[in-house]
Amino acid sequence: MWQNKKRINITAKLPYAYKESPDDPLVAIPDTVMVEWVEQALDGLEEGHSSRRVSEWLSKKTGVRISHQGIINIWKERRPNSKRQKTLAKDRKKTRPKTFADKKLAAVKRKKSDAKRMLTMSEKKLAKLEGTNEQKTVSETLDFGSIATQKQTQEIIFAPNPGPQTDFLAASEREVLFGGAAGGGKSFSLLADPMRYFSNAAFSGLILRRTNDELRELVFKSQELYPKAYPGAKWQEKKSQWIFPSGARLWMTYLERDEDVMRYQGQSFSYIAVDELTQYATPYSFNYLRSRLRTTDPALPLCVRATTNPGSSGHAWVKKMFIDPAPAGQSFDATDIDTGQVLRYPDSHEKAGQALFQRRFIPSKLSDNPYLAKDGQYEANLLSLPENQRRQLLDGDWAVADGAAFSEFKQSVHVVDPFDIPDNWVRFRSADYGYSSYSAVHWYAIDPAYETLIVYRELYVSKHTGKDLGKAVLDAEQGDSIKFGILDSSCWHQRGQLGPSIAEEMIMMGCKWRPSDRTAGARVAGKNQLHQRLKVDEDTEQPGIVFFNTCRQIIADLPVIPSCPKGTDDIDQRYASDHTYDSIRYGVMSRPRAFSPFDMGRGVPEQRWKPADQTFGY
Repeated sequence: MWQNKKRINITAKLPYAYKESPDDPLVAIPDTVMVEWVEQALDGLEEGHSSRRVSEWLSKKTGVRISHQGIINIWKERRPNSKRQKTLAKDRKKTRPKTFADKKLAAVKRKKSDAKRMLTMSEKKLAKLEGTNEQKTVSETLDFGSIATQKQTQEIIFAPNPGPQTDFLAASEREVLFGGAAGGGKSFSLLADPMRYFSNAAFSGLILRRTNDELRELVFKSQELYPKAYPGAKWQEKKSQWIFPSGARLWMTYLERDEDVMRYQGQSFSYIAVDELTQYATPYSFNYLRSRLRTTDPALPLCVRATTNPGSSGHAWVKKMFIDPAPAGQSFDATDIDTGQVLRYPDSHEKAGQALFQRRFIPSKLSDNPYLAKDGQYEANLLSLPENQRRQLLDGDWAVADGAAFSEFKQSVHVVDPFDIPDNWVRFRSADYGYSSYSAVHWYAIDPAYETLIVYRELYVSKHTGKDLGKAVLDAEQGDSIKFGILDSSCWHQRGQLGPSIAEEMIMMGCKWRPSDRTAGARVAGKNQLHQRLKVDEDTEQPGIVFFNTCRQIIADLPVIPSCPKGTDDIDQRYASDHTYDSIRYGVMSRPRAFSPFDMGRGVPEQRWKPADQTFGY
């Protein structure tokens, strides 16, 4: 980057390619037009053109004369570590006279060369005065326009495929995830994305893989790409970094464990990228790396980029961070993955209330990569995989995770757009309570045609007491005719002399509940019932339960709930985010039934729940 320069006084000569600042005559600022020509001239020197012809070409293009020594001085200042300069230095060292006789001979040769040069200059002046200058023009002998053309040609080393790959490289959001099906060109895009900043000396980037073995492939690809785009770029194996002629640096290393992020304590980067993000089981490393993102150069935007396929150990948190908040391809304000709330500047900040930054998820498909999809061989490999893996790697389906307990769940089948629910449909609710964690409440309507459960509303909150939750529930269901409610039976536990239970607090407010089933085998029975509800009936071609797309938390949780690793019929008991699942389990086990007029004729008794205690209604 060309920096401003101080002038001794206003009469001092301006440095080449600089102009006087309109704000301060003692400050020289880069002339952007001339800078562009100078950079092309420097490219000409790198390609082997002589300094004299380069200086003549530059003088003609800019209208401001510069000597061959002047362009050499700029070259040494701007590109001190260029490959050709180092080569020239080595050549000078080799040819440097060592003995007294060699030094005397070199001095005679210099005098001869100087005399020859003076003679040539004199002949040129004479020819000019006599008007007989028949020498070829600079543009004829050295077509620097071709250098620009060559430069453009060199820059077309990587051309993104139309569609998602182009969208990823053009994305302006702070954090972007390029994910989905295998073979979509994600990893190569991750290498190409930071190339636009390699000409900036202030650039400092970081690309990560989980293991060193996985990193190798990225390094090999970068060695094919970067030196072609930036001649003189060098890969330093010991430091795991690229050094570019401008001075820009790019580290390519691995991060296997969460505690390894401490290696980057005190460091700063303007660009951070992670390949295969779902291989990280928790968001800890990703969040910590975000704290290393900073720059003092306003020309460098802060960027976090990631690529991944669905599945693996980090599927759930990556899905919550990038997939669930907004439709694919749509920019959105960054949210907290636990609460779903938009991250904003605090009230004490000058930007109080504004979103911190934006995120975006760009889906990829195999068809986006014509080079890999052309012959169909790779697609055949993906088609041969088991269903869950095929959905992940071929379809880029985020609705299924490795070891998912409810692999039957598909958004295309079980998620519907909201619609007006008829007043005569039976409605009820279920809830799982948590204060330090989360409380989840769901409202259901029963379609009398197929007895299908319609989950039409969701409440997902934390730090709510029993009274807080009761009020929130009553506020949400105003106008609804709720038949009954099922609440986690642990909410009926007495609290000694301290007062009523959580359930009693809500019941006294008018938020009526009955306890969930806590008998032996209730959890497994509830899971089996949900499996049955998720199945599509062969006769009706309808599932037994569907969710409004506004119930975002259960839609996000249900596909990633893990099965018990011990092979039992329950979910993994270590899974902490089971609040929405427990609420739904209570709901499907409440034996809901749509009232039919035929029931009366058949003598079917109406199921009434009678409270054991008339005071609190439970």
